[in-house]
Amino acid sequence: MAILSLQSHVVYGYAGNTAAVFPMQKLGREVWAINTVEFSNHTGYGAWRGKVLGGELAEELVAGLEERGVLPDCEAVLSGYMGDAAVARAISGALRRVRSVSPKALYCCDPVMGDVGRGIYVNPDIPDMFKNELVPLADIVTPNEFELETLTGINIQGIDDARRAIDMLHGKGPGIVLVTSYRGGKAASTSEGAHVGMLASDKSGVYMVETPELPITTAVAGSGDITAAVFLSRYLETGDVRKALELCTASIFGIMEASWKAFSAGDSARPSAKLMELRIIQAQKELDSPSHSFEAKRV
Repeated sequence: MAILSLQSHVVYGYAGNTAAVFPMQKLGREVWAINTVEFSNHTGYGAWRGKVLGGELAEELVAGLEERGVLPDCEAVLSGYMGDAAVARAISGALRRVRSVSPKALYCCDPVMGDVGRGIYVNPDIPDMFKNELVPLADIVTPNEFELETLTGINIQGIDDARRAIDMLHGKGPGIVLVTSYRGGKAASTSEGAHVGMLASDKSGVYMVETPELPITTAVAGSGDITAAVFLSRYLETGDVRKALELCTASIFGIMEASWKAFSAGDSARPSAKLMELRIIQAQKELDSPSHSFEAKRV
């Protein structure tokens, strides 16, 4: 069985399919990757080369898979960053083709739109495409806190607001909601220092995992992409939202910790050293054998 992953691709660093494909493969999944953009590096650097590949190419590639007769082997579709609205239509078309021959295939939608500090960084028509077209088709949706607010219009200042926003997303269609970063309007603090959380809901309950907040002062591209990929893989493996959340959190924290240590020890004279890149290959053991474990609690 395979996962069809439609996302961006960068040559240098990790974002989109570059961040998602190897982790899913490491966790034992066959992955069919379709790239929606081909950039030299992620856009956080402020300059890049390459182009948006567009929806037409994605549709053609999915048609080729259909002609090979392999779509019945697809157990899930994963989508992330879209260069333009035409890609959203290609994703919904791909999902229809897959579900026509694999009705139980899950759709995991990562609604990549923006983040705290950066705001919206996609084309203006993309948020409405997520709200009106893709989220209603999804079985799993994986926004960060900023994207959860954008999708629902709810200003999240605490767990009650988060629950209301999650319930609103459930009402639009998805049976599972994963909030990939949760601070409730501020950094959660304990006697042991600042923490950051992830929330997961399957309608029967909302679960939260908190991890120590690493002293990372720069945005990290690809962190949401790898989180969605690992969570989807673990959910396909376990069928349990709480267990998938715990396993996913352990892996992501381990990779972020290893990436931060490598970044801190790096060569600050290099221009690229100003931004932290994920060290997925160097820390790949964190995917299937995490160094840490975290307990998900019902909230």
